[in-house]
Amino acid sequence: MFYCRETELRKLNSRFWGGKFECIVIYGRRRIGKTALINEFCRDKPTIFFSALDATGQENLRTLSRAIMEYERPGAERAPEFRDYADALEEITRLAARQRLVFVIDEYPYLAKAKPAISSMLQHLIDHSWSSSGLFLILCGSSMSFMENQVLGHESPLYGRRTGQFKIEALTYRETAVFHPELTAEENALIYGITGGVPHYINKLDVRGSVDEALLTNLFDRSSYLFEEPENLLKQELREPAIYNSIIKAIAEGASRLNDISMKTGIETGPCSKYMKTLLSLGIIKKETPITEKPGKKTIYLLEDQFFRFWYRFVPQNILAVTSGKIGTIYPQAVGSHLSDYMGLTFEKMCRDYLLYYAEDLPDSLQEIGQWWGTDPARKKQIQIDIVGVPAEGSTYLIGSCKFRREKTGIGELELLREYAGAFGKGKAYHYYLFSKSGFTEGLREAGRRGEAKLVSLEEMYV
Repeated sequence: MFYCRETELRKLNSRFWGGKFECIVIYGRRRIGKTALINEFCRDKPTIFFSALDATGQENLRTLSRAIMEYERPGAERAPEFRDYADALEEITRLAARQRLVFVIDEYPYLAKAKPAISSMLQHLIDHSWSSSGLFLILCGSSMSFMENQVLGHESPLYGRRTGQFKIEALTYRETAVFHPELTAEENALIYGITGGVPHYINKLDVRGSVDEALLTNLFDRSSYLFEEPENLLKQELREPAIYNSIIKAIAEGASRLNDISMKTGIETGPCSKYMKTLLSLGIIKKETPITEKPGKKTIYLLEDQFFRFWYRFVPQNILAVTSGKIGTIYPQAVGSHLSDYMGLTFEKMCRDYLLYYAEDLPDSLQEIGQWWGTDPARKKQIQIDIVGVPAEGSTYLIGSCKFRREKTGIGELELLREYAGAFGKGKAYHYYLFSKSGFTEGLREAGRRGEAKLVSLEEMYV
């Protein structure tokens, strides 16, 4: 079933029915749903769908030939092969002259590696033939760096030829819940925290009863797809997966600065920095700096990919129980009892996303939303604020707290936020937001009714 990409689908359809030549670039990390989007778009349209292989140029030419012939002669047992790519692409030109035609090249980086001249060949055809035709060309790829540099970048032969691009992102927590409307807000939050809003992972987790049962069956089991997913993904994307695995594991275990990660992995800082740059480009890790400061000494590294964060948090330390088949016995203590703590960072992201995408009463002057940590000059102690919204101009800030706990959040949390706001100096105004999984005490609700703070429960985030 197709979920949650209605905006992208509507824009693609609008361009298709416009009738003009289009060169659309669609990219995003693996498993994110790019091909599902393209398939849904092409479902009722004349389409030649060519999925490139991580193989030789000749093998890819055979695959392209079959794709073209399947369009021309559906169901034919044998199809002739074109002599070369020029002949195959010339056939595309001839077919597009007859009617509006979608031509998809999926996994374009594989084709470019197998046939380095392909981007120049496409450029020539766009400039001299296709731009005046009704062809709807889609170039799709999972290698983020390749698509951004070698397709969209200034040095690419295709630079300036694309008519539109779509970077497909993970679903938000609210979009993730569309897969399981029968579950509670807390259960859907947990599914988001495990899968990171990646549709493929949501489907593979396959929650039918409880999330705990789904985890035991479809992740904490050596025969399950999700159990081997991080290792398989690293092998697909990287030449030295073992090194990257050690870096990810170090970050998952709490090393957050370059020197700490270097020491924990035994990799010198220079090479370690290069490896981490690759992980950044894949969206597996991220860099964070206190929102009001420039990158520097306070910059830290965290796991950006929620599925990797969950897997590395719980699988390595329980690997013996998994391999011996005893994980079901220890699961309540080894995993279940730690899920609320694990969800802390996920909930902070959910709350920031709520403010970015769903809140309707934010101050108009806000420019950026993030987190902040540093020294409170008045109290000479280290503090951390879950959410800080910085104004583009003026002096009105947003200060927020996020609590994924069993206890209701009380008035003390608002008082603490007021204290922490002093770290930004005098003469500023503040809007306070408090988010809570378990709701709020009557004292804090009364403060909310007086307009002292905006209170948002987990259930309200899903409405």
